[in-house]
Amino acid sequence: MDSVRYDGERARIPLALKILIAGGFGAGKTTLVSALSEVRPLQTEEVLTGAGVGTDDLSGVETKSTTTVAMDFGRITINEDLQVYLFGTPGQDRFWFLWDELAFGALGAVVLADTRRLADCFPSIDYFEQRGIPFVVGVNCFDGGRRFSLETVRQALDLDPEVPLVLCDARDRQSGKLVLIELVEHVARQRGEPVPAA
Repeated sequence: MDSVRYDGERARIPLALKILIAGGFGAGKTTLVSALSEVRPLQTEEVLTGAGVGTDDLSGVETKSTTTVAMDFGRITINEDLQVYLFGTPGQDRFWFLWDELAFGALGAVVLADTRRLADCFPSIDYFEQRGIPFVVGVNCFDGGRRFSLETVRQALDLDPEVPLVLCDARDRQSGKLVLIELVEHVARQRGEPVPAA
């Protein structure tokens, strides 16, 4: 591990891994980053106003009152040598210009899918497929939302067989961790590296 001199002592610089949290408007990206982050997450949530009428489609998420206008950011420390940085992407089309900057150097991505608005995650899936960025799809199980089998969702999203698809609850830290583990294992398999036994 590389080290630097700081005030006369040797200090380690931890390796940082960058993971994107993507998906459609209202899919739970901010919630997932908040649930996973060990520090108070940076959020760029703003209240939805009349200016978004006709632009922001609230069908299926009528109770949503805020939206991410730049990104969410959180951090997880694995150990003294490894930290994971989480970047939640904005969900609306008008903020797509931010995605290339957010995606630069990312290990991979989690695409959150909401079965109430499943088509909303297609742009995220297309984005990562076109750029060769590994991703997993987490089906966020909303209270009162209709439940579908993973195979039904896989067919509806036309996912390649090797893309992991898992159920999750974006509010639950342990559920979110399992999604991140699935992503890291998926990246390792794609790179031909050994996947640690569970």
